[in-house]
Amino acid sequence: MTAADVSPRSALATLTLSASTLSSDPLLALVATICPPYQTKVIVSKQKNEPLSLTIGPDTMTHRNAILRSLCGSGMHNALDSLGSSPLLFLGGHSASSFAGGSPGSSLAMAGISSWMSVASSIREGSADDVSTLIGQLNGYFSTRSFVVTSAAPTLADLDLYLAIVAKVSGEELESMVGSSVNTRRWLVQCGATLEELAVAAAKNAEYSKIPASKVPKGLNPKPCPLPMFFYGDEDESVVAAAASAVASATAPADKKGKGSGAKPASAPAGGGISDEQKKAAAEKRAKKAAEKAAKKKDQPKAKANKGGAPAAELNVSALDIRVGKIVKAWEHEESEKLWCEEVDLGEETGPRKIASGLRAFYKLDDMQNRMVLVLCNLKARPLGGFPSHGMVLCASNADHTGVEFAVPPEGAKIGERVTFEGFEGEPEPENKVAKKKIFIKLAPDLKTDGNGEVVWKGVKCMTSAGVCKAVNGMANVQVS
Repeated sequence: MTAADVSPRSALATLTLSASTLSSDPLLALVATICPPYQTKVIVSKQKNEPLSLTIGPDTMTHRNAILRSLCGSGMHNALDSLGSSPLLFLGGHSASSFAGGSPGSSLAMAGISSWMSVASSIREGSADDVSTLIGQLNGYFSTRSFVVTSAAPTLADLDLYLAIVAKVSGEELESMVGSSVNTRRWLVQCGATLEELAVAAAKNAEYSKIPASKVPKGLNPKPCPLPMFFYGDEDESVVAAAASAVASATAPADKKGKGSGAKPASAPAGGGISDEQKKAAAEKRAKKAAEKAAKKKDQPKAKANKGGAPAAELNVSALDIRVGKIVKAWEHEESEKLWCEEVDLGEETGPRKIASGLRAFYKLDDMQNRMVLVLCNLKARPLGGFPSHGMVLCASNADHTGVEFAVPPEGAKIGERVTFEGFEGEPEPENKVAKKKIFIKLAPDLKTDGNGEVVWKGVKCMTSAGVCKAVNGMANVQVS
């Protein structure tokens, strides 16, 4: 084996992984680099098929999430979960106190960390639609807490979930998804900042660990936040306008050449006051704005005449093609331990559709066979773990994804029947438009179960000719996706 081998005198553990795994898993790379080099022997193999493993004494682990928790917890004598020995309490300080049931609260937190890391794994195997649904759920979840489990700072689970999200969606697309979800935004910003701090700590350790520095993926696009300006109340209007103009120039997005909006900001005199040049620029800007407003008002009737005065149709749930289906065959995915592969009869001439669903943690094979379900049909076919999946079996799930159950039609519903929502009639959008315009992402936050476990969109019930659809076991007030 060709490898970069760090050989401490008395290692507690040996971590073996391929260079490709190290480069594709920034969290594993950060933890491996931050681990005390006198406790951990790291072997980075150049062979692509080198399996990931952690050996501690006679025991060897091969599951990625278990390896991370062991490196951060009891496997390394809690070196990465203790104040003074680590830049972050990776397990929220719960590892030692949860040992042998010492603290029920810490034991619960450790179980939560494991569950949330499983959610992160599901997100990696899913799609951008799954990220959108999760962001909406997280906003409610974080309304009463700062992080996924009780902790003063992000834990291993927070960072894993964050990296799973930004691996699927980042930048402007993530900004659009988050929108006004302030709680999710706060969490994303904090996780991103924490990862940047860990990257600095890892870079310092790289000299000893010999592990290449890991790049932290970008999440949200940070926007300039100028310091507040204060006025005494006796300033001339032009002074206030000039100050506002200076702020606008500072926060204007850069053009393609990276030169901002193209206008050169006026220089301010020493002492932070407003110069004559800035006052003149502000006056010119006000005059230009007034002229544009007048021209726009003048052209408005003409524009209405061209368009017939008809308002654009508001996007609603009728854009989704949700139909009654029946799982006629199900089997385990060959490569993913999360996925069921299914053939779902939707009454189509082409025969049953192939769909993959991340439900193996919640349903056994016998529970899948001949199950009546609701299927979102106008999604483009896409590979999930290499399996061609065309559609999505809808399920109700709680915020932390520990409880999931099928959304099902009532007994007597016809296979292939399209569900309806009273007051929202219309033809479904084509698959390519649903994908391009992110229609499901926009509508999903309002697709839920009500207090009776019945499927609703904005409070309107999901109906078939046989009655209302519901969560199979009546899970109430949760998302459906």
